[in-house]
Amino acid sequence: MKAAIIGLPNVGKSTLFNALAAAGVPAENRPFCTIDPNIARVPIPDPRLDAVAAASGMQRKVQATLELVDVAGLVKGASRGEGLGNRFLAQAREADAAVHVLRCFESGRITHVSGAVNPVDDAEVVNTELMLADLASVERALDSARRSAKSGHPDLRQRAAVLEALHARLAAGQPPDPRRDQSLPPQPALSAKGEGSGSASSLPLLTAMPTLYALNVHENHLDSGGPADRAEAYAAQRHAPAVRVAAQLESELAAMPAGEQEALRAGLGLPEGALERFMQALRKLLKLNCFFTAGPSEARAWLIPNGATAHYAAGRVHTDFQQRFARAEVTPWQAFATEPQAAPELKGRDYPVRDGDVLRFRAA
Repeated sequence: MKAAIIGLPNVGKSTLFNALAAAGVPAENRPFCTIDPNIARVPIPDPRLDAVAAASGMQRKVQATLELVDVAGLVKGASRGEGLGNRFLAQAREADAAVHVLRCFESGRITHVSGAVNPVDDAEVVNTELMLADLASVERALDSARRSAKSGHPDLRQRAAVLEALHARLAAGQPPDPRRDQSLPPQPALSAKGEGSGSASSLPLLTAMPTLYALNVHENHLDSGGPADRAEAYAAQRHAPAVRVAAQLESELAAMPAGEQEALRAGLGLPEGALERFMQALRKLLKLNCFFTAGPSEARAWLIPNGATAHYAAGRVHTDFQQRFARAEVTPWQAFATEPQAAPELKGRDYPVRDGDVLRFRAA
């Protein structure tokens, strides 16, 4: 699973990347500090894994991870190649979801590309550029589809019709809405069979990408207040989740030893788990469930698409488990944490794995 961190220059994209990945990449007060993308596999903290490991006596714990890509800042005109627009857009299209960072803090040290902090205006600039880039992509695809449709083949004519409707929506300034437009399925991170599930008419549309708004705030506004209030309302209008995070402070904490982090966080009265909540929100955005395995040497968390079967989950652990699948022994994590020796439920290959299940696979 891959999420692209997007936004205007100087909004805190690389700072957030550092906070999440403890990577120490440059985060300077100048546009296009990031040119080549920074990439990291970021763990998803989950207290349920701690409980499963403790109950099973496993010392080693392996968290599930998501891949984050910190790409170059986007500016007005990026869809026409301004700034690093073409490179930015290509990198963003490769992701399964977008983390759209909005600057919601005032600072005399860090310049703003438009001269004033207004997260809603910033979001509109970025989303407009994404829509214009999609419109250009659809226009190219539509031109080809119209020529192909002259053959009279029903599928090619249907493809042209779908692209015609999509082009009309984008030209009218309306982003595609997978909830209403059944001809444009969402771009999933992973199908239950491990394949993309888009139709022949689907395109890697930036405006159809699931988006999490990361509201980069001053620590005084982690709960409420400040420009982030307007940004939250904007995200709600777009039916997108939004999470507040003090990226600069979190990046500084990430560079400290765990004990010092906890002491400073307690001394400043900061809430626990800001980054944990952020990563869990990203997991939910991608519609991913998490199951656990315990033994023989580690407790581990695994990500699978919502609705994936036990047979699919077995393949995530090892292809041999999937090929020789006989049954799955299933225990909800709460029950496993309190009584790990209790008899599990026996399930077949078509059992839909629930979020938080502890699984053990039996081979034929």
